[in-house]
Amino acid sequence: MNATIRRIDQLTNILAPMAVGQIMTFGSPVIGCGFISGWNLMSMCVEYLLLWKVYQKTPSLALKSAKVEESELKQLNVKKESDVKPAEGVQLIVEKDVTGIEPQQEKEVNCAARMAEPFITFRDGWVAYYNQPVFLAGMGLAFLYMTVLGFDCITTGYAYTQGLSGSVLSILMGASAVTGIMGTVAFTWLRRKCGLVRTGLISGAAQLACLVLCCISVFMPGSPLDLTVSPFDDISARLFESEPLPTIASSEDKTEMVFATGMPNLLNGSSTPAQSDPEMSPEPVPLISVSLLFAGVIAARVGLWSFDLTVTQLLQENVVESERGIINGVQNSMNYLFDLLHFIMVILAPKPEAFGLLVLISVSFVAMGHIMYFRFAQKTLGKQLFVCCTPGPKAVSDGSPPGNTSTV
Repeated sequence: MNATIRRIDQLTNILAPMAVGQIMTFGSPVIGCGFISGWNLMSMCVEYLLLWKVYQKTPSLALKSAKVEESELKQLNVKKESDVKPAEGVQLIVEKDVTGIEPQQEKEVNCAARMAEPFITFRDGWVAYYNQPVFLAGMGLAFLYMTVLGFDCITTGYAYTQGLSGSVLSILMGASAVTGIMGTVAFTWLRRKCGLVRTGLISGAAQLACLVLCCISVFMPGSPLDLTVSPFDDISARLFESEPLPTIASSEDKTEMVFATGMPNLLNGSSTPAQSDPEMSPEPVPLISVSLLFAGVIAARVGLWSFDLTVTQLLQENVVESERGIINGVQNSMNYLFDLLHFIMVILAPKPEAFGLLVLISVSFVAMGHIMYFRFAQKTLGKQLFVCCTPGPKAVSDGSPPGNTSTV
């Protein structure tokens, strides 16, 4: 089911970028924005309709199991009782003397408990996440979000500086979705042949092998990598001093700015200087480097999505039902945290000359994530780690909850 849903997601990722890319290339950005806005409004209506139908067909979704709720709030209730009992004891001893102050004290205690409750929940969630047998696998997945090697605004901005058009980028995005679908197919096949944990190992190795092309692209002709240029120059000026936006400047000013800096910043996404003088026009950028970069990114999608499905299923099968919501919430927060860090990294070093360093840092984080997963697999399988055979039912770890076993 996870693989099927992911295939549907990747199919939409094939059609949407190709359609919008062609519209913006052969039409105009305004038409493209209008198309995106209209499509999102229509999709929102369809999404709410489907959610409503699911809710109507499954009445149990409106009810929460008493056992689950009791288990989730057990630790918090213990702390509340420990906070209230001393106040009750004081009340019994000096009931006659402090009858007028008692309501105020109870109000203060209740306010303090309410203010501390989110922090207690936050702490308890992290403690529960750390104690899970699949903790290292989840952290390995989170580390994969610390990367610029994806089809987001950072990579597309760099592609524009290398002379790629929106039409070409949309085709590359469609190709990445195709390899993503291949990853979901590979996941189901490997899962059946080698087991769930080994599927993650094979997927990680495949992803790292493909990302070697990205590392090679950093040193190939056409790469703007320049180690003599500090990526952290004028950080204070960029972040704290107000400067006129490049889109407001005249054609001559924009031409001077582009030639003075070599290339525009990755966050601007603008790469075509004004053609004021044919003699000053820059030479075409060799496409060897950017071609290897996108070849590695697209090919790595097979291992990436297979690994993502592996960790998702591990979390589903090996977490107690009462803790599933908490663990998934912490996992998502970790994913978004590393995603935020990669944007901060680009803000600090936005020049195309520094993009090669960002690529090497990204590959390093991906490697660290897969090392964490390897450690998890080693703890789980032991000496059977590299024995690929038809799996049999086996718990992920001795600490796994009863009834939540993973086929390994």
